[in-house]
Amino acid sequence: MVGFSRNILRTALIASYIGIIALIVSGVSALFSYLNTGADRSSMLHTEIKKADQYIPTVQWAPITNEGRPIDEENLNGIENDYLDAWYVMQVAYKTNTTAGIEDYFTDNARENIYKFIALNKEAKINIESTTLAHHPTLEFFSEDGQLAVVTDRGVVEYKSVYKDGISILKTKEVADYKIVLLLEDGFWRIRHFVKEEVEAYHPETIAINTDTINLKGINYYPQETPWDMFGDRFDKDLLLKDFMLIKEAGLNSIRIFIQYNDFGKAEVNPDKLAKLKIALDAAEETRLKVVVTLFDFYGDYSVLDWTLNERHAEKIVSTFKDHKAIIAWDIKNEPNLDFENRGEENVIAWLDNMIDLVKSVDSIHPVTIGWSNIESGTILKDKVDIISFHYYENLEDLDASIAVLKAAIPNKPIVLQEFGISNYSGFWKPFGSSEEDQANYHQKIQEIIAANGLQFMSWTLYDFTEIPKEVVGRLPWRKETQKHFGFINKHGERKASYKYISTQ
Repeated sequence: MVGFSRNILRTALIASYIGIIALIVSGVSALFSYLNTGADRSSMLHTEIKKADQYIPTVQWAPITNEGRPIDEENLNGIENDYLDAWYVMQVAYKTNTTAGIEDYFTDNARENIYKFIALNKEAKINIESTTLAHHPTLEFFSEDGQLAVVTDRGVVEYKSVYKDGISILKTKEVADYKIVLLLEDGFWRIRHFVKEEVEAYHPETIAINTDTINLKGINYYPQETPWDMFGDRFDKDLLLKDFMLIKEAGLNSIRIFIQYNDFGKAEVNPDKLAKLKIALDAAEETRLKVVVTLFDFYGDYSVLDWTLNERHAEKIVSTFKDHKAIIAWDIKNEPNLDFENRGEENVIAWLDNMIDLVKSVDSIHPVTIGWSNIESGTILKDKVDIISFHYYENLEDLDASIAVLKAAIPNKPIVLQEFGISNYSGFWKPFGSSEEDQANYHQKIQEIIAANGLQFMSWTLYDFTEIPKEVVGRLPWRKETQKHFGFINKHGERKASYKYISTQ
């Protein structure tokens, strides 16, 4: 028994010894691995940066004719990535008045000025929300040892919003030139010198778009079974063709459809969604309908740091379909004024202003509009949009007077009543709601107002719906039930009395 116990003890000691040796070897291996991955940013940096998710301005390098050593594509990409990362970290620092990540992208000398600027802003209770939208760098010099690069970045388009005590005191968009010296340290490029040389106010190119031939007589469209999910798993081209033919036969000439920002992949637009959008546009062309495409549906952030992501999203969609024969106009955003209270009116308007510039820079042919939720907002950015669009769900007795006010303020642009309608829901949640006859009378009356004032129109909507996503009107049952019954065709596929007034025919 004693010998047996000694064998057990001996075995345990040997096992423990082997375990200790294994731990030591493992530790040494991990240390060796760490020491040999100095260029692996994800293990080195205090703040890992992922530009694809956060910051992707346009970058257009001048032809490479630098002095010094010729540069290969890998090194040039490394300079570009680290340079843009530095911009992003600096923007975050100025917004939050913190210094996290600065030391990873700026040398001791360069970061000293940044730290001083942050300290002054923090003391004065000033925060700066900023971004850059376009860069045009030129590589001036690349050292023989590959450790130093000199870059001139001309025509950097910058937007800044300055806040004091949380209140906006300045918004500016400018174009500037920068001289930058970068050093290769620890496997990536840090900014050594960062000098702003010239700056001027940003003035976008004025693009006059002809709207004389546009005469919208249309309707807002979602498939009956998939409202607010038109491009989802149940997407059906044959169904679209059937619906579009019905719309055309009703005497209408156009539809308004919606592109949801998240659903289409945000900055990295989903190719499958683009393919479905093309099918929908092809179906519209086949049935001789024109399409107003509303961008950024269900987007509501407007953060300045999001602007480059928003631009890449719109740029991809607009550039892909700007030559499609079905496109008649781009609607930047559906009812953005509903976000004024929560996101700040100035912030939302600045975002819209910038997005108009972006869309027009990509497509100089098709007009741009904004789908305001009420007629009073129709004058906002009136000099930037080509078509004035507003929605109206209020008392029809006040509409003529409101149109007169809008026409007086904007006498020379087409005006589109882009959404209007009335629900015929009358039930448990709304016992004194409107009837189908009330709905028909409403559409008869509003078509008379439209004709008398020479407006263009797009009604809401072709179908009644059986399901309404909570994101549309919230969870309250009386709101959801009301929203289900705006259509000219009921859930059984039967035309309601209002169908007679779906058009001006």
